Amino acid sequence: MKRFIAKKALIISLAFFTFSIFSYAQANDESQNFWDRVQYGGGVGLNFGNGFFSGMLAPNALYRFNPYVAAGTGLNFQYSSFKNDFNSAVLGGSVIGLFNPSQEIQFSTEFEQLYVSRNIEDAFNGDIKDKYWYPALFLGIGFNNGNVTFGIRYDVLYDTNKSIQPEAWMPFVRFWF
Repeated sequence: MKRFIAKKALIISLAFFTFSIFSYAQANDESQNFWDRVQYGGGVGLNFGNGFFSGMLAPNALYRFNPYVAAGTGLNFQYSSFKNDFNSAVLGGSVIGLFNPSQEIQFSTEFEQLYVSRNIEDAFNGDIKDKYWYPALFLGIGFNNGNVTFGIRYDVLYDTNKSIQPEAWMPFVRFWF
């Protein structure tokens, strides 16, 4: 059932952004070349304290079709550790679609495919070593303020046993240059 819901959400998301691209195609300015429409950005994160460390680097490239619609790709690397009990490394890629119905509001769809490698030392169950691929499909809404967007996104494929995040809802900050 969950797989069916995930496929349905992916199809709806793709249809939404395809419709958006074609419905706003008349806003394109033919005088700009390809590289004038490309934006670079992403996110950087660092979290530490009391034996815990987490770092994240997520560069992105985005092509702006017009003032309303953009799409792009990104990379994702995360590393986390807690004393000698836990460590994980996550590496993956993503595809993102953005729709701005106004200058301030941004809707997003982002599909990530992540390779997860984690080691957990458990005194009761023994050491756990996991290596697996994890897909995530985020639907989000944000407030756009120039080159920075603040918002929240929801992973419709969230799995409590496999996700690298503690819950399906996640706040985000995106930077574009």
